[in-house]
Amino acid sequence: MELVHLGHACVVADTGSARILIDPGAFSSGYETLEGLAAILVTHQHFDHLNLDKLPALLGQNPGAELVVDPGTAEQLRERDIPHTVREPGETFSVGGARVEVVGGDHAVIHPDIPGIANNGYWIDGSVLHPGDAFTVPERTPDVLLLPTAAPWLKASEAVDYLRAVAPPLAVPIHEAVLADPDLHYTLFSNLAPEGTEVRIAPRGVSFTP
Repeated sequence: MELVHLGHACVVADTGSARILIDPGAFSSGYETLEGLAAILVTHQHFDHLNLDKLPALLGQNPGAELVVDPGTAEQLRERDIPHTVREPGETFSVGGARVEVVGGDHAVIHPDIPGIANNGYWIDGSVLHPGDAFTVPERTPDVLLLPTAAPWLKASEAVDYLRAVAPPLAVPIHEAVLADPDLHYTLFSNLAPEGTEVRIAPRGVSFTP
């Protein structure tokens, strides 16, 4: 599998049989010109995970792509008459020969006074896990964990504890756009990662093989 981090939560996963885009949001770039996508997966409705203004053009240049979303995002798409498929945690489906498992269920708490929303994590081919905005610990260990780095709902110690709980062979930090200096967090993850876990920083827009 090849991965490309396009900034913040946006990642392209190429399994060899399917090219999948996850979370084309407002803090990411480079996804606007992608073609040949089998699927676009959206973890939840927040603008940094889905740019609704750019979505129609992206779908137009990828007519074969299935748009898969959580129940909360579906409400926004229905208002704009954008075709989509709703998936929920516990479901498994195939796109272009790739197997996708949906995990999670709820977005992490930002503040008790802010209403909660749905959040899908996506596990691709039993290898790469994108948790969205949640710290869902899977029943099995993924080969690659896309690790949330910073957000209003997240503090660094929680991200470290999540990294230790999952303990993947490889962790790739994402969700960093709110930071002035992400390297400070990246160093923290590297220093506090569990034994056997490599923390690898993915240069923005550059393809790499885990």
